[in-house]
Amino acid sequence: MSELASDTAMLMAAGLGKRMRPLTASTPKPLVRVAGKPLIDRALDRLEEAGIAKAVVNVHYLADAIEAHIGPRKAPAVTFSDEREHLLETGGGMVKAAAAGLLPSQFFACNADSIWLDGPRNAFADLSARWDPDRMDALLLVVNHARAYNFDGVGDFYMNGAGLLQRKLPGRIAPFIYTGIQLVSERLLRDAPEGKFSTNVLWDRAIAEGRLFGLAFTGHWYEVGTPAHIRPTEQALKGG
Repeated sequence: MSELASDTAMLMAAGLGKRMRPLTASTPKPLVRVAGKPLIDRALDRLEEAGIAKAVVNVHYLADAIEAHIGPRKAPAVTFSDEREHLLETGGGMVKAAAAGLLPSQFFACNADSIWLDGPRNAFADLSARWDPDRMDALLLVVNHARAYNFDGVGDFYMNGAGLLQRKLPGRIAPFIYTGIQLVSERLLRDAPEGKFSTNVLWDRAIAEGRLFGLAFTGHWYEVGTPAHIRPTEQALKGG
């Protein structure tokens, strides 16, 4: 689709899923089923609906199972970034995939366990319409507490009228929660640490430079971090 800022998305699927135990003792979290469908299939279906042609999926924990499950998929076309030897976390995972030539100069990134229902326009089209690569290193899709289901945390970011993000202050509540979906410029990855590290390291630098932006999501987002979150999410997806 011409309105999209990129034809490629990276799906973060390498994590150990510790909070989802015991379900993840023998099943990688992206293959845990919610309302009869594995989490990663829900995310891939959203990419396909948006017209994103390529998905780069990083794998580590129970990687063979993930590769066998989604490898045959035609749309989006799946390429794997193999982290079997070393789990690299979100930042290291993106850097490895980019260094291997798997990612273009700007790309979407999405947690493989994200569940969301779009508002009037799909999330990737919304991010693309807001995207300004001259001003932004990354554009994060954020959601307010009223649109975040199963979420009982204190939030992640403050956002000003121009969309610039700042970190939550200690001991305070922040109005916006990161959904696990973002649009990333290769500039965010420059001079990155080696090996395993979180994207938070790169976000903090972008915040300091005034280049980390947010976009308020107009749909509904579901936290599916523990087994206890599954049933309420299923009921919400069914309109219960």
